[in-house]
Amino acid sequence: MNFGPLPSVDAAAVPSEGFVLDVREDDEWAAGHVEGALHIPMSDFVNRFGELTEAAPDGARVHVMCRVGGRSAQVTQYLVRQGIDAVNIDGGMQAWDGAGRPMVTDTGNPAFVL
Repeated sequence: MNFGPLPSVDAAAVPSEGFVLDVREDDEWAAGHVEGALHIPMSDFVNRFGELTEAAPDGARVHVMCRVGGRSAQVTQYLVRQGIDAVNIDGGMQAWDGAGRPMVTDTGNPAFVL
């Protein structure tokens, strides 16, 4: 089944107040993430889908993030099929870091992409 081209956006073009969904695993998240992002690992995503619908502001575009863009592309495709305005962040956290976008950790340690 072909749903057409996957909607995507460059990391540098994500609005600073944009809603980011991070689908990386826990160790990747702990190393560094976008401040304010919602973290639901892809491996748990279908079971935890309700957390996204509760957290995302009504009608907000969901910017989906992983390390390089593969897992987030799959989740973006799933969200689009559910009627959610979702876009894949091209290049994921590696592109985010490369664009000089801010990252944080929960521990206060320097953030990096695992």
